Amino acid sequence: MIRKVEIGWRRGDEEGNIPVEVLYSRRSTLGLEIKADGRVCARMPGGIPNQAVMDFIKERQDWIVQKWFLMEEKRRARDERPQPDYVSHPELEAAYRKKARMQLEARTAYYAGLMGVTYNRIAIRAAKTRWGSCSAQGNLNFHWKLILMPPEVLDYVVVHELAHRKEMNHSARFWAEVERILPDYKRRRKWLKDHGTQV
Repeated sequence: MIRKVEIGWRRGDEEGNIPVEVLYSRRSTLGLEIKADGRVCARMPGGIPNQAVMDFIKERQDWIVQKWFLMEEKRRARDERPQPDYVSHPELEAAYRKKARMQLEARTAYYAGLMGVTYNRIAIRAAKTRWGSCSAQGNLNFHWKLILMPPEVLDYVVVHELAHRKEMNHSARFWAEVERILPDYKRRRKWLKDHGTQV
């Protein structure tokens, strides 16, 4: 069952309301989430009294308003950002994919020799959540948009996936191998986290 409540906000001379979706389920705890699209969801155990729901939301009203405005600012900035050329000219994606394959095959071969590992096939994809992956069989997948990023970031993803040929996890040994090859990997990784979705 879902119901909606509203909380008010005021900033200077402006004021308004933020809708909160209250979702009931078999969970035993109370939770609050603000989604990327700005929706506010309060997750509640079934059978909890309405007053307890309202008290929970009211206690967190300042946090909700603060986070909601932050999400709104991010979404506005994203909407105002110029679209990449491959969005307005879809035919460019094929050219980027071809360039990405050439670059990724070359860099993978280079780093595999440096790291003393082997691999099987390389696939260029457009995964929704991953920049790269490595299967237990040694098959490597890379996102074509890596070609639009700084070369050192592309190299980081290549080394990250090749390190999985030694450690199929993210253990301390795995990160030690990445750091052995790229001592500044944390800087590259941060760039990917901060800017990757903007490419």
